[in-house]
Amino acid sequence: MARPEPILTCEHVWKIFGKNAERIFDGVPSTSEITSEDLRAASLIGAVREATIEVAEGEIFIIMGLSGSGKSTLLRCLSRLIEPTTGVITFEGENLLTKSEKEMIQIRRHKMGMVFQHFALMPHLTVLGNVAFPLEVQGIDRNSRHQKAREVIDLVGLSDRESYYPRELSGGQQQRVGIARSLAVEPKIWFLDEPFSALDPLIRREMQDEFLRIQSVLSKTIVFITHDFNEAIRLADRIAIMKDGAIIQVGTPEELVRTPADSYVEEFTNDLTKSKVFTARSVMAPKDPSLPSGGSVPDSIKIEEIAAEIVASEQPYDVVDAQGNIVGQLAREAVIDVLVGN
Repeated sequence: MARPEPILTCEHVWKIFGKNAERIFDGVPSTSEITSEDLRAASLIGAVREATIEVAEGEIFIIMGLSGSGKSTLLRCLSRLIEPTTGVITFEGENLLTKSEKEMIQIRRHKMGMVFQHFALMPHLTVLGNVAFPLEVQGIDRNSRHQKAREVIDLVGLSDRESYYPRELSGGQQQRVGIARSLAVEPKIWFLDEPFSALDPLIRREMQDEFLRIQSVLSKTIVFITHDFNEAIRLADRIAIMKDGAIIQVGTPEELVRTPADSYVEEFTNDLTKSKVFTARSVMAPKDPSLPSGGSVPDSIKIEEIAAEIVASEQPYDVVDAQGNIVGQLAREAVIDVLVGN
């Protein structure tokens, strides 16, 4: 199935730190010809190099990489919190790099939601006050902004905490407030920069569950930054892997596992439990009409979710698409191969 049209694109985006950084492109036919050696010779740092991506409407697009790979810098370039050195960034069909700072402030206030690793809640405001604050900045009247704030507070499961102050909340609850605040403006696109990395593992897992639940309700377009590949494959529709400022590969979690672009990408997938990534469709065989069916499973379901059921069955299961059509069959041997890593 084709992906929806992109709502956000960036083309050949660079962010270079250093004196007179833009001069590195003088007389160069294509920005792609700039090398690491060129940057070092000019005493420049290429934090983002030749980045090109497309983010479809309603997609969870994750940018990941190790510390220093440039993922957070790229996210800030996409919202122009940091000015790119060169390139084109298009949002809803308009080039953001042609917008004035005043126009960008309005776009961020009305169309972009942002959540960062550090919650940055205002300690003197209650949960309700924190969540309603961006609406107050927009000039929305008190009753209307409090009504909207209460809706998103309820959405993140904090309706019984709206009169609490940040110091009275746990870390996970504080992050929920941050999420609610970013959603209060009903953004067209949602930027999240390692929002769960400061949380304990158990709370982090709970917040991932909460994030997926909220997305199932709102279907937002999301750009999410993480350095954790397990988190990425759990949440992402597609993943971009970065190294030294450059995007090495973009693909679905399964594509990255099956066909890594190079050894760097492969390192991320080495210790991954493949059954968490592979779907019934990806390991099914053609339907054999002579074999009775033990049942049916959706083609998009992960092997991890159905492994026990199918391994225990003597008969293969039919694999069906979203319209209920049989598109193949899944036998216990194929599932076992995935479980043992073949």
